[in-house]
Amino acid sequence: MSQQQSPDNVSIDEIPVDIDNTQSAEVESADVPDEIESITRGLASEHPPTNPLVVLKAARWWYLHGKGGTDPAFQWAIEWARHLATDTPSDVERFDEFLEYLVTVGFADERHELR
Repeated sequence: MSQQQSPDNVSIDEIPVDIDNTQSAEVESADVPDEIESITRGLASEHPPTNPLVVLKAARWWYLHGKGGTDPAFQWAIEWARHLATDTPSDVERFDEFLEYLVTVGFADERHELR
C-alpha cells in the first residue's frame, strides 16, 4: 500500500474509517465524508444509485459510524442493494424511516426537501 494507515484510521478504499468514532450512534452531517453524503442523498432521490457496490460502500460507512445494524441509513442501503440484486420490491416503511433519519442527521430540515 502506498498510503500510510494508523491504528485509529483504517480503510480499504479512499473513505477513512475512524475507529474512535465507530458506532457512536450520533452522526452529524459535518461528520459524513462528501462521497458518502452524495451516495446517501442519492438513495433518497428519485434516481437512486444503481450500482450495488456503490450502495454497499455507503452501507458500510453508516454501519461503522452510525448505529450499527440498526442504523436507518445502513438498513435502507442494504434494502436498496437487495432490491437491485433481486429485482424485488423494496420495503416502503424502511424508506420512510431512512428519510426521517436523514432529517435528524441534518441533511434536510424536512423530509420533502430530500426528494
